[in-house]
Amino acid sequence: MTEAGPLQVLRMAFDKNTDWDKDEFLDSVYWIRQIVAVVFGILWGVIKFKGLLGILVYIIINLGIIFLYYTSYHEVDEEEYGGHGELAKEGLLTSFSLFLVFWIILYTLYMQPLVSLST
Repeated sequence: MTEAGPLQVLRMAFDKNTDWDKDEFLDSVYWIRQIVAVVFGILWGVIKFKGLLGILVYIIINLGIIFLYYTSYHEVDEEEYGGHGELAKEGLLTSFSLFLVFWIILYTLYMQPLVSLST
């Protein structure tokens, strides 16, 4: 089977009738996680969420969304894909890094006054 690109994987991810192979399903989990990271990074930065609580809430939401995605939406047998642990860690650190980048940049932009360029 040929390797699917990110957009094709995302299209497949939201089609309940998709017939998955292991790599494609793990790719869909990875890319959904990246979207969640960007959305919540932007949201946390704009609402000026800060601290360890922001990180913990993001991780819980991220894990919860993925858990609901594979148990309720696709109703897959997680053992076919390496179990809950494998699905929970698929792309987690990458998405956490992406979340932090968006959160920090937007938080900084909203918290810091614009620098005056006049001399």
